[in-house]
Amino acid sequence: MARIIATDIITFYHPDFWGVAHFGEVLAWGAANPRPFWDKVLATLKGTGVTGLELTFGPGSIDNALAAYGDVAGFKAALDHAGVSIVSAFVADGPKWDQGDNLADIVADAERRATVLSELGGGLLVCGLPMRQTFGVQPPVFIDGPYMQRMADIAHAVGEAVSRIGIKLAIHTESNSALWYERDVDLFMGLTDPGYVWLCPDSCHIALGGGDPVRVAQRHAPRIALAHWKDALAPIEGHLVIDSTIYDQQQRYMADFGKGIVDWAAWSAAMNQTPGRDIALIELDVAADPVAALRDGVAVVARHQD
Repeated sequence: MARIIATDIITFYHPDFWGVAHFGEVLAWGAANPRPFWDKVLATLKGTGVTGLELTFGPGSIDNALAAYGDVAGFKAALDHAGVSIVSAFVADGPKWDQGDNLADIVADAERRATVLSELGGGLLVCGLPMRQTFGVQPPVFIDGPYMQRMADIAHAVGEAVSRIGIKLAIHTESNSALWYERDVDLFMGLTDPGYVWLCPDSCHIALGGGDPVRVAQRHAPRIALAHWKDALAPIEGHLVIDSTIYDQQQRYMADFGKGIVDWAAWSAAMNQTPGRDIALIELDVAADPVAALRDGVAVVARHQD
C-alpha cells in the first residue's frame, strides 16, 4: 500500500542546517525571515520523497507561513509549486489546557487554526495534553480519572468545534505529558467520544514511556487518524525534571530513524488497520542533514509498505 510520506516542520529546526549556533537562533531568524525560511524548507524537500507537511510552532507555524507568502492562496501556490501538501497542524503554542478558566480561548484558537488548515487542504489538528509535574513536587497533580475527565471535556469542545469546519482533532502521545503511558491512552480514549476525538500515537514517545507502540496502535486502531513515526533508543529510566529543558532532556533517548527499538514491520502492519493508513508522518526532532535523514526514513517506510 503506497502511503503519502510526510514530516513535521520541526525536522528543519537544527542549528547546523541554518548555519547558526543554537536552537533559539533558528526560531529567531525564522520569525524575522519567514519567506527565506519557507523557501529553503520547500526547496530542500524536493528529492527526498516527502510530499506532506505538518505545521508546528515557531517559523513552521501557520502564522509564519502566511507572513511568508501573504495569505492562504500565496502559501498554497508555493506548496503546489513544490509538490507538497499540508496534512496536519500541531498546536504547541496555543492556550493551555490546564488553566481551568480559558475554554473559550482554547476553542477560538482551535477554530482559527482549523479554518486556515481547511483552506490549505489539510484535515487534522494535532495537540497534546498538558505536561506532568516532576515526580515528588508538592502539591502533587495526579493524572487520575477526574483529571482526565477535565481533559476529555476540553477535547470534546475542541473536537466538536473543528468538526464543523471539516477538521479532525487528534491527541498526540508526548513523553512526560498526561498522555504518555499506555494506561494514560486507555483512560483518555475511554472517556472521549470516538466521533469527535481521535488519536495520534507517536511510536518513539510511547516507547520512551516503557510502552509498546505496536500494542497501543492495535488496541486503538479505529481511532488513529494520524501517527508520528519516530524511533527510540530505550525507555526513559527514572524521573526527569519537567521544566523548560524537558524536550532537550528527551533528545538523548531518541534514535535515528530505523536504528532504534521500534519494530517498524509490526508498526506499519498496525497502521494499515487504521483510518490514518494513507499517511506516514516521519517525525525527526531536528536533523542536521534533513535530506539524508528524510531519505533514510522514506526508505524504512518503503520497506514495510505492505
